[in-house]
Amino acid sequence: MQSTIFVITLVLMAVVGWLFWRAVSAVNGKPAGTNINKRRTQLIWGMVIAGVLISVGSMREWPYAGASEKPVVVNVVGGQWWWEIDKESLPLHTEIEFRVTSEDVNHGMGIFNEDLQLLAQVQGMPGYVNKLYYTFDKPGTYQVLCLEFCGVAHHDMINEFEVVAAE
Repeated sequence: MQSTIFVITLVLMAVVGWLFWRAVSAVNGKPAGTNINKRRTQLIWGMVIAGVLISVGSMREWPYAGASEKPVVVNVVGGQWWWEIDKESLPLHTEIEFRVTSEDVNHGMGIFNEDLQLLAQVQGMPGYVNKLYYTFDKPGTYQVLCLEFCGVAHHDMINEFEVVAAE
C-alpha cells in the first residue's frame, strides 16, 4: 500500500510540475498581454481545483476504511492474580475493542498467539479504563498474560479466549 501511495504521489508531483512549467512558459514565451494572464490564471485555478478534488477523493477511505462498523467490546479486569474476560469467543476479521482495567495494582495485559508471539499490549490500571483496538486475522486460541510483575503469583496470571470465523 505504501509503495502505491508513493508512486501516485510522484505522478501527481510530476503533473503539478508540468502545469507550473506551462504557466511560466506561457509568460516567458510571449509578450505580456491579457490572453497570457488569463491563461495563467485558468491553469492555476485548474491546479487548485484538481488538487482539492484529488485530495478529497483519495482520502475519503483512508485511514479508517471499514471503521463505520462498531467494534466488538470486550471488558477485561485484572487482579492479583487473575484476568476476567467477559467474552470467551471473538469473531475473526472484526475490530475488537478491549476495555482494560484493574482492581488492585497495575497489570500489563499482553495478547499472545498460539506461538506465544506478543500481538498487542495495554496497561490495566486501577480506577481507569484503557482501550486497545485489535483485529485478529487468524482463528485460534489466544492467551492473555500479565506483563508487569504484580506479586508472587504473577506467573499464574493467565487467561485465554478463542477467535473463530463468523458463521
